[in-house]
Amino acid sequence: MTSSDQSPSHNVFVYGSFQEPSVVSLILECSPVTVSAQLHGFHVYRLKGRLHACISPSENGLINGKILIGLTDAQLENLDMIEGDDYVRKTVEVVLTDTSEKMKVETYVWANKDDPDMYGEWDFEEWKRLHMEKFMEAAKKFTEWKKNPDGQSREEFEKFVHEDPHVA
Repeated sequence: MTSSDQSPSHNVFVYGSFQEPSVVSLILECSPVTVSAQLHGFHVYRLKGRLHACISPSENGLINGKILIGLTDAQLENLDMIEGDDYVRKTVEVVLTDTSEKMKVETYVWANKDDPDMYGEWDFEEWKRLHMEKFMEAAKKFTEWKKNPDGQSREEFEKFVHEDPHVA
């Protein structure tokens, strides 16, 4: 048994681009089991000039998403790295869509709940149509950077997850 077999597993609620299996498999280098769930008390926002979503507490909010089941410490570290300092990983309670069972999971909450760049509601299907291809390029650059930083900072990677200036 290797040490990775013994590491604790993590369940992570995802609500944005990480609902897309091809994004998750690229970032985590595997395809974890997923389960549909809802997170109450939060809203999923668009971010001005960014290709990804964020969530923030909202009294009457409800977010449909997925739980990535049984992630290793190394996989959780990959998510932490790609999310960066703009997000805070928090433990929340979700409700499984199929069984209504409650489950404690981790999720990434936007650190600045008063950020003026948050607006509207992020739409997964629209993101897939308009931004997934560019986001996948950024995710590939992230995995390349993680394997071989070659003197580049995380900030150089971050420029790839921003929209083109002419895209609204």
